[in-house]
Amino acid sequence: MQTDNKLFEDFSKVATAAMGTLAGATREFSDVARERMKEFVGAAEISRDEFEAVKASAAAAREAVEQLRAEVAALKAELAAAAPAAEPARTRKSGGKSA
Repeated sequence: MQTDNKLFEDFSKVATAAMGTLAGATREFSDVARERMKEFVGAAEISRDEFEAVKASAAAAREAVEQLRAEVAALKAELAAAAPAAEPARTRKSGGKSA
């Protein structure tokens, strides 16, 4: 035996409408968030000119590093060649006893 209860029917309609509204709000929030992320990522993009400028700067820095490495190697070789020549002048050895 079923009875028509207007209160439950109205409550069901309100709940269904609320769920539909909530689903719509969720979709709207998702769309807005997606658009904001696209704007954020789009603003972070660099232009081709900026990329090429940084690439050229990095290449110049690599060349400078290689040049400095070559200079350091030459100086080390120069020091190594000068060290054995200076060594015989310091050949004073002590036998462990003081005079």
